[in-house]
Amino acid sequence: MKKITGYNLLLIGTLVTLVTSGCDKYLEQVPNDRITIEQVFQKKGPSEQYLANVYNYVNDDFSQWEGNPWGGNSDEIDITWSKYPTYALNIGNISAGATLFDTWGNYYRGIRSATYFINHIDNNAEILALNGQSRIDQYKAEARFLRAYFYFLLMRQYGPVVIIGETEIPADASAEAMQLPRSAFDTCVDYVASELDKAAAVLPRIPSNNGQASDIEYGRATLGMALAVKARLLLYAASPLYNGNTDFAGFINKDGSQLINQSYQAGKWKRAADAAKAVIDLGLYSLYKDPGNDPIKSVQGALLQAWNAEQIFNRKNNNMPTWDVHCMPRQAGGWNGVGVTQEQVDAYFMSDGKPIGESGLYTEAGFTTVNGVQVSNMYMNREPRFYASVTYNNSMFQGGNMQSAKAISFFAGSPNGKNGHPTDFTKTGYLVRKNVATQTNAGSGGNGTRYARPLCLFRLAEVYLNYAEALNEYDPGNADIAKYLNLIRVRANVPEYGSANLSMPASQADMRARIWQERRVELAFETHRWFDIRRWKIAPQVMGPMHGMNINKDDNSFYTRVVASEHLFRFPASYWFPISQYDMDRSKLVVQNPGW
Repeated sequence: MKKITGYNLLLIGTLVTLVTSGCDKYLEQVPNDRITIEQVFQKKGPSEQYLANVYNYVNDDFSQWEGNPWGGNSDEIDITWSKYPTYALNIGNISAGATLFDTWGNYYRGIRSATYFINHIDNNAEILALNGQSRIDQYKAEARFLRAYFYFLLMRQYGPVVIIGETEIPADASAEAMQLPRSAFDTCVDYVASELDKAAAVLPRIPSNNGQASDIEYGRATLGMALAVKARLLLYAASPLYNGNTDFAGFINKDGSQLINQSYQAGKWKRAADAAKAVIDLGLYSLYKDPGNDPIKSVQGALLQAWNAEQIFNRKNNNMPTWDVHCMPRQAGGWNGVGVTQEQVDAYFMSDGKPIGESGLYTEAGFTTVNGVQVSNMYMNREPRFYASVTYNNSMFQGGNMQSAKAISFFAGSPNGKNGHPTDFTKTGYLVRKNVATQTNAGSGGNGTRYARPLCLFRLAEVYLNYAEALNEYDPGNADIAKYLNLIRVRANVPEYGSANLSMPASQADMRARIWQERRVELAFETHRWFDIRRWKIAPQVMGPMHGMNINKDDNSFYTRVVASEHLFRFPASYWFPISQYDMDRSKLVVQNPGW
């Protein structure tokens, strides 16, 4: 089925001020050309515009240099520019008094706006007259979904949060009215999962207008979106960071209540597996496959082919062309600075389906002539996802202002090398190619429109991996583990586990390692890695020196692993972001995250 769902921002009208923190006071003034907040919720158009503005709080994750650190502060990419806050984070220049990537207040504003909508949209005269109660119920479910999603976004960054529920805290509330403590993480999980269930019970399976499929309504919240968010939420909750983590026994509220569960519960993994399977069992989604069966185009198309049947939750209004230009080489008119780490390069499988340390195909000795240029053998015989995702030295590239395919070199004196620009060069000798739409490079005269393509936030391949991981933890050996892992590998033209050429992982631990590696490869550069290495509690081991090729060289000594940058991880502070001192001062019952 094509075009199942996604996030489609409605047209934003003149009521953008409705979602600001002072909306009530602003509207109380009632100039002649404006309406009161009470009138907003009696009219169809203004109410829909209000809801559209609630959608506007959905995360736009395109910018991995100043918008979010989920890639550049992990071990998969290095952002070359020191002017961006990702650099400050990597060297540890952050504190509660000088926060970076601070979203605490923003998502609580989104939560407040969603709650206000839920509490005031009933009895809307115009909607009732035109569409009946069902439309109001759907709108409330959309707002409920968005509110739950905003809580999830807070939880993934800050851990336990403050749950406000249905209470509307006025923008001018007194300090006393704002004194609420953080809830235990498990309590937060149960609340958000329950809210997603309530939304899912009402939301349509496909974007609809009064129950009828409609492209006009395309992208509104759907059943699949609610269930996909729940699946990721419960996977995180079952993971070692939150499931019996005694490292944080001292993380408690001021009343002594525990914020992180101290006893391991295997049932959390079953709950996560069941949630992922519920998305699969909808039967609404399928892995994208190129019509010509080209595996590289299949991998690329999962993100680049707008509204395809793999995409569950998209953000239409985004600035993805800026991602394109930051990732493209200077030779194509790009800014040449989103570098893939050597650690990530080494994670890709070989064409025989094995990791580089186990495959007889892998060698770093010698070169092979490809398209008239010498290519290091370390890049030969790799799986298709490597070629779809990484621009490496002397690989072919076409896009931006390059009218024909040419070899891209990162030697020091090359057109894309360190000596050619004081700041726009990759420090690792690689660039991200995945999800780079070569014809929307705004920096090279391409089609740089903000609506060139949607930003995919949730897709089916992740759900398959969520299901396989959770199932392996509570029911190792279950046939579904290999089944869903292999579905992803088949799409990428990688040999299946249990086939004649690739044996099945021998133990639960072996399977876990393969699932983790599959996730790292399949979901690379899609803002998962930061959260994965933390929830698995491996961040202290994998962060630190990030490696790349020796970009100071113009000869074959370029192909030498060197430290490209440092990505600091401080235990325990780096597990969660600090709540800003401003917010701490306003909320006397809120305790700070460990290490801050």
